[in-house]
Amino acid sequence: MMTTADSLDLSNQPIKDAGKSERTSTAFGIGAGHVNPNKALDPGLVYDAGAIDYVNLLCGMNFTAKQIRAITRSSTTNLCSAPTLDLNYPSFIALFSVNYSSSSSPNEVLEFTRTVTNVGKGTTSYRATLTPLEGLFVKVVPNKLEFSSEGQKLQFKLTIENNHPVKKKPFVSSGYLRWTEDGGDHIVQSPVLATNKEFKPL
Repeated sequence: MMTTADSLDLSNQPIKDAGKSERTSTAFGIGAGHVNPNKALDPGLVYDAGAIDYVNLLCGMNFTAKQIRAITRSSTTNLCSAPTLDLNYPSFIALFSVNYSSSSSPNEVLEFTRTVTNVGKGTTSYRATLTPLEGLFVKVVPNKLEFSSEGQKLQFKLTIENNHPVKKKPFVSSGYLRWTEDGGDHIVQSPVLATNKEFKPL
């Protein structure tokens, strides 16, 4: 449902944050947007993640084997064969550090790898578009996905580079990655949120 949620209101304007003087809401306020059940029945592309993917995420977060077994109710001993923080999830949260000594310090770069599965037409293609994020350079490689069959999986990488002019101050930028089907009706949307450890949303 996340990739088919609506980020615009009924007047076709960005959803506002009623708690912040009706300013345009960030992903902190609305997440992926307003659920659209009809679109969710035919999403076009999906981000698959199974139980083992979540176990690998727990491993990447340094949960102990005992803690993971308590969560999964599994007696398996070899739980952490492929720890990762990069879950195949349809959203992106870039948390940058604040350990820059000066404006001449190298920019921090974060990368996300995702795999999408074609659940629509057998032969189809999608093109990526990105909402500009203030103070950040964002790119997708490849920016076009060409599927030859239903059920086919393709991988892409999203890179976010922190070009924020004052890197030690709190900041938050949010937008969307959209995969739009060539000649079709599907738009597969993911929220992209970037901030640093100084930012406090509440």
